[in-house]
Amino acid sequence: MDGLIIIDKPAGWTSHDVVLKLRKILGEKKIGHTGTLDPLASGVLLIMVGQATRLFPYLSGVEKTYTGEITLGQATDTYDSSGNPVGGKCQHYPKIKEIQLAVESLIGTIDQVPPPFSAKKINGRRAFDLARKGQPPELKPVKISVYRFLVLDYQPPQISFQVECSSGTYIRSLAHELGQKLSCGAHLSRLRRLVVGPYSEAEAYSLDRIEQLYQAKLASQFIIPLNYLLAWYPAIRVDDVGHSDFQHGRGLRLDYLIKVDLSRPSSQPLPAIFRVLTEDNQLLGLARFDSKEKLFWPEVVFRP
Repeated sequence: MDGLIIIDKPAGWTSHDVVLKLRKILGEKKIGHTGTLDPLASGVLLIMVGQATRLFPYLSGVEKTYTGEITLGQATDTYDSSGNPVGGKCQHYPKIKEIQLAVESLIGTIDQVPPPFSAKKINGRRAFDLARKGQPPELKPVKISVYRFLVLDYQPPQISFQVECSSGTYIRSLAHELGQKLSCGAHLSRLRRLVVGPYSEAEAYSLDRIEQLYQAKLASQFIIPLNYLLAWYPAIRVDDVGHSDFQHGRGLRLDYLIKVDLSRPSSQPLPAIFRVLTEDNQLLGLARFDSKEKLFWPEVVFRP
């Protein structure tokens, strides 16, 4: 079983809990997730099965969309409702105009400090391990991009919001930063991931539904095969000679190509990574284009 499963993760579960449950349901050991969702959060979690796990690096950097709720008035040590209160409690809540201005200041490319209770590594140790032992981790800011940050509703102390952002963005940190800007502590109280790259909650399955379909021998209804993954990457199609050379790790010459689908405006530079397909649309793997040698070198090769 090779492919992608879009899971609707329930709140209260860790991403690893979902992986363990699917290993049990499917009887597959080679399963992993792309882009951790905190236990507090629900929503879209991409699960890779079998050979698809080799595509983690190419799926982990895609943009994401979230909706949720920020509670004003109290900061916490985890930046969400699972943590302990820190600092004083705010008694007077800001007006909507102040909130809008603070939100707008968090849009764009910004330096964001990850939460102390996060999986970031510091000298080989997870930040949350240090934080739990009372050793505040020294985390460096990371550049992230917030494309949209919308206030959907404001009923003090709750702010309902939607955020579109780059991979690596901590929504908990956005909530904490918002509280700091408003001089009124804040924490994330609810979060749901709606979209990961081209995949949305409309395509997601609950774990119970996955189990039902698998037991009914209908796995094809929930698993997206390798051939349909990374469809936003440009593609090259190869003849039989190219097929053989690619699977043996040899570079592909331009005369092996039957067709090149760049899927980009001609004004953009040639991309580095291409999907390698057969004439009948079988995904053989990924290749990196060497502009000097004019060769496509195998980067990921799937076994037949």
